[in-house]
Amino acid sequence: MARARVEPAEIASARLSDGTIARVVPSPYTTGYELVVDGTPQSHVDLDDPTHLHFEYVARMGAVIDRLRLPGQPLTAVHLGAGALTLARYVEATRPGSRQQVIELEQPLVELVRSTLPLPRGASIRVRIGDARAGLARLPQGMVGAVDLLVSDVFAGAQTPAHLTTTEFYREAARLLSPDGVLLVNVADGAGLAYARRQVATVRAVLPDVAVLAEVQVLKGRRFGNLVIAASPAPLPVEWLPRLMAAGPHPAKVAHGAELDEFARAARPATDADATPSPKPTSSLFER
Repeated sequence: MARARVEPAEIASARLSDGTIARVVPSPYTTGYELVVDGTPQSHVDLDDPTHLHFEYVARMGAVIDRLRLPGQPLTAVHLGAGALTLARYVEATRPGSRQQVIELEQPLVELVRSTLPLPRGASIRVRIGDARAGLARLPQGMVGAVDLLVSDVFAGAQTPAHLTTTEFYREAARLLSPDGVLLVNVADGAGLAYARRQVATVRAVLPDVAVLAEVQVLKGRRFGNLVIAASPAPLPVEWLPRLMAAGPHPAKVAHGAELDEFARAARPATDADATPSPKPTSSLFER
């Protein structure tokens, strides 16, 4: 059960290390609050209902999480990028007893979120401050090969830093996964999907089975949006695919197998030597 919810008059802001401002504001569209960094909405949290996943790509991640292990079974999870701890709260609510580690670069952001959007009492969610990639190497040795869920959702402003998009980075992440653990990656891209195609090729160079979940028009490269890459050392269960499609949000699309072969056919995996940050969306994308 969450602690007392914050009221709009109490909402605070924090200045991050790059000078940008993070704010927690009431959602203009639904119940709950949004974490907004430098004008970019980054997370949504409903303290009264942590299973309420308002952002489309987060709901798609939630649909994958629901299919891990048995329903309600606790997970060992690692989250790269804290945001407002939306998915950590979701895992805690749907799988009590889960052990979760979160790695976040910005101490002021963590303090802002904890003070305005408190975590549930008793939740086993440990937040570590530091760079996501460096933090992977500092996790307890006992977590190597034991992580059921690893979420990579790191943004500096509106872009994913280049060093978190490479084969070297994904190898470091993959070593933590259990034999049938799942990696989820949030990828933001626009027309042509050159970055997303390269990210799919990069993840496939490290983990053998990959699927992509997105809204239909985003997956066709017709508008800027978020795609979710799901990958595992083991084959993703075939029965997941239609169930993920049905779970939405609609219109939903899941690409796998031959379709994903074609999607990433001409893309070259990114390495530490040649990686670039994710594309920066236009400022009008977040206008309300």
